[in-house]
Parts: sequence; C-alpha cells; structure tokens
Amino acid sequence: MPKTDRLNGCLDQIELEFVEREATPRLLMKLSIQLHLAGLSLSNTVSFLEVFGVQRARSTVHNWVHKADLQPQDGRQPDHVAVDETVIQLDNERYWLYAAVDPDTNELLHTKLEPVRTNALAHAFFAELREKHDVDDAVFLVDGAAPLKDACQRHGLDFRYEPHGNRNSVERVFREVKRRTSSFSNCFSNAERETADDWLQSFAFAWNQLI
Repeated sequence: MPKTDRLNGCLDQIELEFVEREATPRLLMKLSIQLHLAGLSLSNTVSFLEVFGVQRARSTVHNWVHKADLQPQDGRQPDHVAVDETVIQLDNERYWLYAAVDPDTNELLHTKLEPVRTNALAHAFFAELREKHDVDDAVFLVDGAAPLKDACQRHGLDFRYEPHGNRNSVERVFREVKRRTSSFSNCFSNAERETADDWLQSFAFAWNQLI
C-alpha cells in the first residue's frame, strides 16, 4: 500500500471529538497531529501551520496529540510476538518502557510506561496485551529478562529465548522511540508519566500507519 494511502487512512482514524470550537480547520489539526507523531518537532509543526496562516503555540499542538487519545488498533492475531523492556529518560527521571511488536509486520501491539521494573508490572503488561489482541496461541520471543519469562509462564504462554533474529524488530522500534524522546524532549518537559505514556501510545498508532 502506498504511503500516501496509509497517511490518508491514518487521518481518517484521528477523531476530534474533544474539539469544542472550530478555531483551527480540522484537516490542519489532523495533519499537525500526524506530522508531529511521524517525526516533526513541535516547533516545526507550528511553522507548518503558519504557512496556512494559522498561529498556534507548541503547547496547543501537544494538547491536540494528547486529547486525540490515539492507540494501536486492537484485535490483532499474530503468530509471533517480540516483547522487550528498556529504560526511557524523561527529564531527570528514568522509566521502564514495555513494548510488544509483531515481528512479521513490525507493528507495535501494545506499550506501557512504568516507574520501575518488577515481575508484577510485567505480568500486568501481558494481561493488557491479551485483552487487546488474540495472542494466546502466539510464540513469544523474549531475551534473558527474568520478569518477561516469568510473565509468560504465569499466563501459560509459549515463549522462546531469542536474543537476536526476529527480536530485532522490537529493537528497531525501541531505537526509534529513544531517538524521538531524545530529539524532541520538549514533548515531555515537566510531563507526568501518564502524559508521556499517552504520547507513546499515540506514537505507536502513527508508527503502525507509516511503517
């Protein structure tokens, strides 16, 4: 599918029920949300709007992304799921990002940002993943992280230790997430963990549309 078609489909899926007044044309709002999630900084997104004679603050665009409440589409049925966890730096705080990726499509299935790394949080992440997608018959690809293997065992899921191979897909996603949070740290300046978690789910939505 051409990327232009995927972009149009992505715009169609961005709902703007939160808009109370038509201060900005809806198409420009959707384009701004998509462009920022696709990699454009808030400053450059604001500059994009100025081309059309629309003056908006960076915080306004950030609020559009947050309020749109975008998430990866539910109901997937992958054969394999690559799962990993990594540290994300937000301002001066360190958080653990859990992510599940379909290695056949590189689509993000689910993400969750947590303040610490524990078996209980890994178990909760897998529970949410199972609620969103039909993954009970999938083979889970994990590295040597004990919490991930423990969560697979507690949920009765088939898993395989695979430090490389198909797990490279989730590593590529993590590299992009870290690049985005590092390059566009203004997204997270003084933000609460819940706000950053929402943004990362929105990023996952856009990632799936454009890969």
